[in-house]
Amino acid sequence: MPEWTWEYTGYVPAEERLRESLLTLGNGYFATRGAAPESIADDVHYPGTYAAGCYNRLVSMVAGRQVENEDMVNLPNWLPLRFRVRTDGSGAWFSPDADELLDHRLILDIQGGNLTRRIRYEDADGRRLRVDQCRLVHMGDPHLAALRTEFTPEGWSGEIELESAIDAEVTNAGVHRYQDLAGNHLTHVHAGAMEPDTVWLRCRTTTSDIRIGMAARTTVTGAAPAVSRLHIAQLRVAHLLHVPVSPGAPATVDKIVALHTSHDPAISDPLDAAVGDVVTAPGFAGLLDSQRSVWEQLWRRAELDVPGEAGTILRLHLFHVLQTLSPHTADLDVGVPARGLHGESYRGHVFWDELFVLPYLNLHFPGVSRALLNYRHRRLPQACRMAAEVDRAGAMYPWQSGSDGREETQQLHLNPRSGRWLPDYSRLQYHVGSAIAYNVWRYCEATGDTEFLQTNGAEMLLQIARFWADSAAYDPGLDRYRIRGVVGPDEYHDGYPDAEQPGLDDNAYTNVTAAWVLGRAIDLVRDLPEPRRRELFEHIGVAEGEPERWEDVSRRLRVPFHRGVISQFEGFGDLEELDWEGYRQRYGDIRRLDRILEAEDDTVNRYQASKQADVLMLGYLFSPAELSDLFRRLGYEFSDELWHRTVDYYLHRTCHGSTLSGLVHGWVLARVRRAEAWSFCREALEGDVADLQGGTTGEGIHLGAMAGTLDLVQRGLTGLETRDDALWLDPVPLPELSEYGFSLRYRGHWGVDLRLRHGRLRIKVPPSSEPPIRVVLAGRSLTVAPGESYALRLP
Repeated sequence: MPEWTWEYTGYVPAEERLRESLLTLGNGYFATRGAAPESIADDVHYPGTYAAGCYNRLVSMVAGRQVENEDMVNLPNWLPLRFRVRTDGSGAWFSPDADELLDHRLILDIQGGNLTRRIRYEDADGRRLRVDQCRLVHMGDPHLAALRTEFTPEGWSGEIELESAIDAEVTNAGVHRYQDLAGNHLTHVHAGAMEPDTVWLRCRTTTSDIRIGMAARTTVTGAAPAVSRLHIAQLRVAHLLHVPVSPGAPATVDKIVALHTSHDPAISDPLDAAVGDVVTAPGFAGLLDSQRSVWEQLWRRAELDVPGEAGTILRLHLFHVLQTLSPHTADLDVGVPARGLHGESYRGHVFWDELFVLPYLNLHFPGVSRALLNYRHRRLPQACRMAAEVDRAGAMYPWQSGSDGREETQQLHLNPRSGRWLPDYSRLQYHVGSAIAYNVWRYCEATGDTEFLQTNGAEMLLQIARFWADSAAYDPGLDRYRIRGVVGPDEYHDGYPDAEQPGLDDNAYTNVTAAWVLGRAIDLVRDLPEPRRRELFEHIGVAEGEPERWEDVSRRLRVPFHRGVISQFEGFGDLEELDWEGYRQRYGDIRRLDRILEAEDDTVNRYQASKQADVLMLGYLFSPAELSDLFRRLGYEFSDELWHRTVDYYLHRTCHGSTLSGLVHGWVLARVRRAEAWSFCREALEGDVADLQGGTTGEGIHLGAMAGTLDLVQRGLTGLETRDDALWLDPVPLPELSEYGFSLRYRGHWGVDLRLRHGRLRIKVPPSSEPPIRVVLAGRSLTVAPGESYALRLP
């Protein structure tokens, strides 16, 4: 497979939704799934268009109770373009599921940002037609998209009848297990036309009242339409054309589309803006040329050079990260949607995935990182209200966030194996606050953005620290602080066996990261200019004595241990061991072990069995030296032997029911048990492209895992850290990724180059007027001036 393309040959209905997700095109403002233009939503296909931050709330009846959910809205479908060979007004429209396909190819041009589809088919009367399509969602103008279709008959002449439409008869129905939930988000649909070639449609969401305007211009070149008319219905507007074709005179149909919503800045009316864009937009060829130019600039800023199949997958991952979180994102009030703008799984909500995304963006697109952090800052008042509702100080961020920052986590979830609706306690994952604080600190370390650190960043960091300090209860018998009633990253364990109340005590990941947040809050308060510190304390209401409590809690939070390893939570070592081999023999894939056990009227809460990395997440967030310092600050002995035993212990008790699990295990094992690291790294690379989670990719890609694989190369293998005003490097050799190269942006230096070749890691600083970069590697500190380079031979 070429380095810059992603291709599918043949038509496989069972793979169609997977392909639609992986062939999604977007620009950070909106994205459209890679569905065939003639398809409708059914068991095989699912066209979908989603605008970042466009949510709506509906109430459903589930298991006899009213449940409210907020969803990222499936917007009117701009893609529809269906066709048939005209035979006296009869004949079926082309369908890949009904007609005889002679050839079917899909080619995603990763470098240029467009999708090509090439088909040849034979109709019921034996006529063969070649159809070539190319589409784009424009990265330069975030409101434009385009589709070009070229029809070439083979050995016959006649007419092609085609219909180009905008369709608002859409619902949110892309996830089967949500089928019992309300999904009709659009209302007040109106459609019309501007002769001779432009149609428009406007609507709004039912409760959030977001107005949506869409317009499409359809033109034909190579032949003059014999018939052209419009069809305007309540939920759909279409342009109908009869186009003459012959072997020597193919016809080309171009469809240029514009999308605006009332969330956009600097517009009066979304529909007026959309119509204006379409009327003045250049033709398809001009849009394609400018699209390639903009993507060329993006690839220069996000250069990633890894040879072979891994490199191709990494470029695909980077492509989808940039399509979800592009420079346009910096102008929007949006977070990091866990499944991208690629589908409706998780309802488009924002979880903790920015923890895996921002470390990459910080060193390439820091403006995007800052915008994503400001999404959290705008919702800080809501997080403070949530903390107050549970009698805590500070800010308690929701596990799932959407439009306004309230907790969007569902109260019930469906187990497809048993058909039962079950209580959902994942909202107890308070560690999302630590992830936000971590991202604030790492962003500021990477960029040197002290203005953000001392303003919005400080407000978030200190409010999260206040929450943790107030959540920690002193246990005089242990002379330790404890945090009770939480759920850790594992997610499978949400309570103790037979307990009446959900939640776990002293989750190691939660407590250690809380201690880290408290330590950073103390550092920040110490380093703030005194006038700003006084102003900040007055603004957020820090009481006298609170910083002293932060210090005390940060040094005495409890971390449980058992049998010489770190316990995932208090009592984990007392749970039963699972018959792993027996369950693998009975079920094969046991990634969703929680569903399997519940369908057996059992619960994973009884067993030492984790969904994904929990304790081991500490090795993902912190370097070995940092982790050792953290435990030492807490008053615990920490050694390589302890960590190695802990890694080995959980490695044999994790079923990897999340795409993030392989990433974290590969990252950690690269420094602990290198021979086993690659199998997990490879699983992280293939998680979506091979749909290892069994049907989930078709509901939307896993953005955190995709970005995490990029960061595996950028930081995991190089040991790259940005702290103490220096670049720290501690490279680890991984034979399967023995060559790589990338450039990054660090403190005003554009294009700092890191390359690993033939066992030597080279860092090169481009010529500039910026000061030299301090680099710490191999136990020594050195300065690399602009225009200079330095190479380190790996052991």
